[in-house]
Amino acid sequence: MQKSPHNGIKVGISSCLLGAKVRYDGGHKQSRYCQNVLVEYFDFQPLCPEMAIGLGSPRKTIRLVKDEDIIRVVASDGSFDVTDDMNKYSQQTSATLHHLSGYILCAKSPSCGMERVTLYQAGTNNGQRDGVGVFAAQLMKDHPLLPIEEDGRLNDPLLRDNFITRVFAYHQWKCLVADGLTLAKIISFHAQHKYLLMAHNPSEYYKLGPMLGGNSDKTLDVIADEYISLFMKVLHTMPTRKSHSNTLSHLQGYFKSHLNSAQRVDLASNIDKYRQGLLPLMAPLTLINHYLALFPDPYLVQQVYLHPHPDELKLRYSH
Repeated sequence: MQKSPHNGIKVGISSCLLGAKVRYDGGHKQSRYCQNVLVEYFDFQPLCPEMAIGLGSPRKTIRLVKDEDIIRVVASDGSFDVTDDMNKYSQQTSATLHHLSGYILCAKSPSCGMERVTLYQAGTNNGQRDGVGVFAAQLMKDHPLLPIEEDGRLNDPLLRDNFITRVFAYHQWKCLVADGLTLAKIISFHAQHKYLLMAHNPSEYYKLGPMLGGNSDKTLDVIADEYISLFMKVLHTMPTRKSHSNTLSHLQGYFKSHLNSAQRVDLASNIDKYRQGLLPLMAPLTLINHYLALFPDPYLVQQVYLHPHPDELKLRYSH
């Protein structure tokens, strides 16, 4: 398979989602989307905590059990307890994953489930779906900025777009850090992401610029940490048709002096029809990219919002 130029983006993934037969029943939970599509863009790093601590496949199922304030990982029939092994593995492995730009977890797993994992009360078969897999919990604790999603949720086109957008943006930031941060580089990064941030959360976006004003007595490292924390929080917010439409209207303003009356009306109509849910996001975006090709604007050309991820992924056709 020919590697995509984006394959340097390292993303962790539950091994079973790539077809590895590591499940308790000797099977897998292959995600066709991960295996057939995302593998072209991401350099996947597969992990299976349960296999890593020696449980084998096939194996007895394990479950999360709440014993007073302690979450234990035990065999469903009570024949063994691997709490200490799972905690140790999770802590040690999570500490080595700072190079990742994203992570895709297997849903409902007592090790990898991101949410709604069944949590049993000690001594009973009564469970509620309010638990988090042990490894997933450690991962989210140690890497609060890391884009993390579950395989099932990636079937939702909006969640899929949001996750992949965050992965590409976080990867770009990590490359910036690796190259050596300067305030000028952060300001340039912010400028490139202006309209993407505006589309996700306009009110929070306006808090980011002042962080880079140069009037602070904070060190560059502190400024960078505070900036990227809020940046990733903004991108985690799901954009709405209203926020997208507002952003598109801002972009429309760049072409006012170039377009004739009919073209201006057509673009405005496309934006409004998108806002009403009558057209997909790609309709006004295609027009804007068309006019940008005819009337290049250096500031707009660099805007990540226009191409936050490879067009081949077709993530904006379902908006």
